[in-house]
Amino acid sequence: MKRVVQEQRLAFVATVCPDGTPNVSPKGTIAVWDDDHLVFANIRSPGTMRNLKRNPIVELNIVDPFARKGYRFRGEASVLESGSVYDEVMASYAARRSRVDVFRELVMVKVTKAEPLTSPAYELGRTEDEVRGQWKRHYQSLGSGTTNAPDSE
Repeated sequence: MKRVVQEQRLAFVATVCPDGTPNVSPKGTIAVWDDDHLVFANIRSPGTMRNLKRNPIVELNIVDPFARKGYRFRGEASVLESGSVYDEVMASYAARRSRVDVFRELVMVKVTKAEPLTSPAYELGRTEDEVRGQWKRHYQSLGSGTTNAPDSE
């Protein structure tokens, strides 16, 4: 799980709006903090921050777009605006050469449940190498006027 998060760095974060509807927002700063926590930075997501401050329940989906495998993480978020943990997280982002000058708040997610996400293509008997190859060809074909999208996810 840690490897997938570290390699992908992009998560789709779902929060709950005041009217109970979902809000999904991509976050390109996802990182593993420790065995129980994920963290991401708020750069420009006022709706996500409002939702988390009102209701801290969150779900993050992180998927390798070529392997079509990943994880669904559910948990409770804490919005960090200052303090020693905030400073530690900011230092860790700076160490990986992130543009911390554009960060606003940080969000620490205590993971309470983690489940694998996999494409139905694996149920059809495809290997990971086959799935990766199909999606690499598809992405390489984008903009060429032809698509090589696989029949199934």
